[in-house]
Amino acid sequence: MSRTLALAEQLIARPSVTPDDGGCQRLLGERLAALGFALEPIERGPLPLRVSNLWAFRASAHPGAKTVVLAGHTDVVPPGPPEQWRSPPFEPSQREGRLYGRGACDMKTSLAAFVVAIEEFLAAHPDPRLNLALLLTSDEEGPAVDGTVAVCDALAARGQRFDYCLVGEPSSVHVLGDTLKNGRRGTLSGRLTVKGIQGHIAYPKKTRNPVHLLAPALAQWVAINAAGGWDAGNAFFEPTSWQISNIHAGTGASNVVPGEVVVDFNFRFCTESTPESLQQRIHETLDAQGLKRGVDYTLAWTVGGLPFLTEPGALVDAVRAAIHDETGVNAELSTSGGTSDARFIADLCDQVIEFGPVNDSIHKIDEHIGLDEIDRLTAIYRRVLERLDRMN
Repeated sequence: MSRTLALAEQLIARPSVTPDDGGCQRLLGERLAALGFALEPIERGPLPLRVSNLWAFRASAHPGAKTVVLAGHTDVVPPGPPEQWRSPPFEPSQREGRLYGRGACDMKTSLAAFVVAIEEFLAAHPDPRLNLALLLTSDEEGPAVDGTVAVCDALAARGQRFDYCLVGEPSSVHVLGDTLKNGRRGTLSGRLTVKGIQGHIAYPKKTRNPVHLLAPALAQWVAINAAGGWDAGNAFFEPTSWQISNIHAGTGASNVVPGEVVVDFNFRFCTESTPESLQQRIHETLDAQGLKRGVDYTLAWTVGGLPFLTEPGALVDAVRAAIHDETGVNAELSTSGGTSDARFIADLCDQVIEFGPVNDSIHKIDEHIGLDEIDRLTAIYRRVLERLDRMN
């Protein structure tokens, strides 16, 4: 059994449903401490189950050394009904050329590959020209308020920045190395509440239907979205999109005009828009539709993350070259998908890349990773460190 596979199985066997770390960071920390890393556990959040974070740092002896951070999460999503799994979700199982278990792909194998890659790199280069760091959290799959963002806030408070960051999220689509993420869209959520006057549906003159009041604005937003009119996107990002996630109105009775309607919606926006520009357009539509004239409405906003982009440069080149050298695959750059903790790290680091295994089974029953991916993933991470070390 390869060292990465053995470590991945040890991690999978530790149930770590968010925000529980399950002892994973302790296991990884012991391996890193043996390599000369200084370990800084950072706990955040309310009791009884606080979020576990780990900042592990190994300084280079060379002045002016650049810092490369490997980042990821030890928490996993709930496994769902255990009886639907072919093997227990927290008992790693090998069959049909795959390793099965919750977290096998997202993202405990990447963490194991990080650590083994560092071990191999330091064995071959005991005096590297790089500062090495590992940033781990148990709050990526949860609210993500006490995890990576808390660590980054603590590091920013003492003026620490990074040169390169590689996040081990499963980015590959069909084969290992075909896709890496060099950016992510931002997320902006809104909750709009429009007040009306509740009453009997047979006496509409004595009521004011908030759904009717809101309908013209909703129709306009749907039309803008269908036409791709929030912005035009750019060479790296698709145009900004807008979607309704929930609409709540009414008492459940068929003969009552509702007293209010609540609409939850979300923008996934690119670097061509800002939270302020999108908020302004929504408010302009509401004003144009007359909702301010005698209509009671409130609109609450939540910025879940800003977009970030790493343009082709040293880190992109190193990752793509490492992938090609190991697999022969030419990786494509992508900014698709949802958000990740990379959005927090991008505030402290100009070059952030997400790269990891094929993501077909993430969050699914019988989550798995191909056994043939595991050692190649380790080798790619090691090659990235070697290339960055030579460039430093």
